[in-house]
Amino acid sequence: MIKYPSGIPHQESKPRTNKKTHIRISTSNRGMAFEDEINETLAYYAENDICLMTKRPTPINIVKVDYSKGAKIVDAYFETQSTTDYNGVYKSRYIDFEAKSTHANASLPLHNITLHQIVHLKKVKMHGGIAFFLISFVKKDEVYLLDADYVIEYFDKNERKSIPYEVIKEKGTLVEKGYIPRLHIIEAIISTYF
Repeated sequence: MIKYPSGIPHQESKPRTNKKTHIRISTSNRGMAFEDEINETLAYYAENDICLMTKRPTPINIVKVDYSKGAKIVDAYFETQSTTDYNGVYKSRYIDFEAKSTHANASLPLHNITLHQIVHLKKVKMHGGIAFFLISFVKKDEVYLLDADYVIEYFDKNERKSIPYEVIKEKGTLVEKGYIPRLHIIEAIISTYF
């Protein structure tokens, strides 16, 4: 037992909960840590001339800007629906991919994938590009590269609301994790497509 300066052993405190208070937690940014890992990895690849892939900006139309304290956007709207998260080139091949993060253990829910993303990835494949999904299973601490054809197939069949983890594990490529780069995306791309 460790005695602290007060002479009282340290005890883990339990979080207090108020049964009358309902807190709603937003899931809109749940993939931000995963996105940060991808961005850091792609920055490393660019700095070392390994490949050139970047995050695609979301197209917005700015309506109003407040210049009283610098330039602050106060009103804007999305011009068009965004397609996929990332695109670029590696070994003369065009690459386009979407990143998805899930806290589910058994599957990737399809409700977070939109029809316009599927249409876009079909066109990438039709023109000879490489199209895939990077899927992060947060609780398992695993990331898989899954060719877009598998996701398109599940989406088009509309028989299930998700892609089972076992299918992703079998058909996909495990993306190894490291320190620098954080995700070994290029190795997974080489293993899958080259």
